[in-house]
Amino acid sequence: MSHRRKQAQARKPQLILLVVGALLVLAGVALVALTEQGLIGFRSAAERHGGQILDLGSNGQPQGADQGYMVRVSGPIRVVEAPLDVQFNQQASTPVLMRHVEMFQWHEIRAGGPPIYEQDWEDHPVDASHFAPGHGNPAHFPLQSQEFDAGRVNIGAFVLSRAIQRALPGSQAVVPDMRRLPVNLAASFSLHHDALVTSSRPTSPQLGDLRVSWSAVPTGIVTVVARLDGNRLVPAAGAADGKGFDVEIGDRPLLAIYPDLPVPPEFVWPRRVLALLLAMFGAGLLLYAKSRRIEAVLAGASGAVAVGAVAGVLWLGDDMGTAIAWFGLTVLGILLAVWRLRARSLG
Repeated sequence: MSHRRKQAQARKPQLILLVVGALLVLAGVALVALTEQGLIGFRSAAERHGGQILDLGSNGQPQGADQGYMVRVSGPIRVVEAPLDVQFNQQASTPVLMRHVEMFQWHEIRAGGPPIYEQDWEDHPVDASHFAPGHGNPAHFPLQSQEFDAGRVNIGAFVLSRAIQRALPGSQAVVPDMRRLPVNLAASFSLHHDALVTSSRPTSPQLGDLRVSWSAVPTGIVTVVARLDGNRLVPAAGAADGKGFDVEIGDRPLLAIYPDLPVPPEFVWPRRVLALLLAMFGAGLLLYAKSRRIEAVLAGASGAVAVGAVAGVLWLGDDMGTAIAWFGLTVLGILLAVWRLRARSLG
């Protein structure tokens, strides 16, 4: 009985080492699996908006390694080449300058009884062909509303493409500068309530009078998510969301712009290294429990095989480049283990 008791007591430390070693290997595999699944889920969701998104923040620079990726950048809008309304010689430091043309016209109001006719400013020709006699409108506008784009708009070191430039939000009135107005137009227009009007008495406009005003996109802090092409931010072609870019006012975090994105795992590389170390240390305990020898090289190889194989399988079908990298670690671990076992057998 005492001999059996001694054998049982001798096996107890070995059993503890086996259990702890197995748990450590499983912990390493589980940690890498959770990390890689989190990355895969985040990237898959990001594909709906154009692809993997790199958060460059407010101090990012166009880097060669980032080309083709979606990036998030934030900062104040800087107009390098301001837009110009050549016809009126009006200019403003804005990404987009908009000219609004209105005409004083008749319009018809129907409320169940005979139609009522009133005059007001309208931004398009009102068809008066069916109006009662004496309520005709001019057939067309002699001037057209129009948008004028800045030649170049930057956010930090990045240049906005025309499509993103036109998507910048917000609008503010621009007071026309009468000193810049061409002579022929200065003779026809006068300034009234931040707009140019052709009325001889601006407070009492007449049928056919014109009112021209301007508005501009403000130059505040914005956040842009778009594809990086050189130093330009451009829409991602073929994005499932139909846009391929996004623009928000202020410095907005990525998850506020795309609430459908899962939260990406933090500290990805430290977690990967920790997973590898846990698996290696666990494998070392298992080997020590069997042979009572410290097998550092074989333990490291075994941990690399366990972690690399699991991570590589998870990435199959999502990112072959990442999958190949993990499988490369697996193959390296196998080769190292074979070399060590062969060297030990020969020794």
